[in-house]
Amino acid sequence: MAFDLTDAKTRMQGAQDALQRELGSIRTGRANPRILDRIEVEYYGAMTPLNQVASISVPEARILLITPFDKSALDEIVRAINMSDLGLNPASDGNIVRLAIPQMTEEGRKELAKQVKAEAEKAKVSIRNVRRDAMDSVKKDKELPEDDARKAEDDVQKLTDENIKAIDAIAADKEKELLTI
Repeated sequence: MAFDLTDAKTRMQGAQDALQRELGSIRTGRANPRILDRIEVEYYGAMTPLNQVASISVPEARILLITPFDKSALDEIVRAINMSDLGLNPASDGNIVRLAIPQMTEEGRKELAKQVKAEAEKAKVSIRNVRRDAMDSVKKDKELPEDDARKAEDDVQKLTDENIKAIDAIAADKEKELLTI
């Protein structure tokens, strides 16, 4: 009788996905539509994600172009971007919103690199918590023979190591992207 790792795999993958979402919203020196993923616009009385009320394109390396599907949402889009913590100033011409992504300072890049490391560490802690829960489940399973229990613990540890390595790679890629001018 083998131990089922499906729950642990799913939860560890969830931690990786959460890290990628979190890092995707960190602004780099280049235009990336994902920095707007968390922005919600009040649209017909309901808070709606920006990407559901407008198309977002990257015409140049440091410019985002936001084209609302409904022109009446333009002012709300500008207001939502101004209220966000991105520190960007939208420019509207009545039909579209332009977002110029300013060049980042070296100090700003290093600060964001620290934030990337902190987010990666949170994801690693989450994965270690999943490992702990899985190990506890293995120990509590009295029907599992000792050899199978030891193999299950090894499998959990191997899965943990793979996920930690993947998180390190994700964080290293984002840091490289941040520190590249």
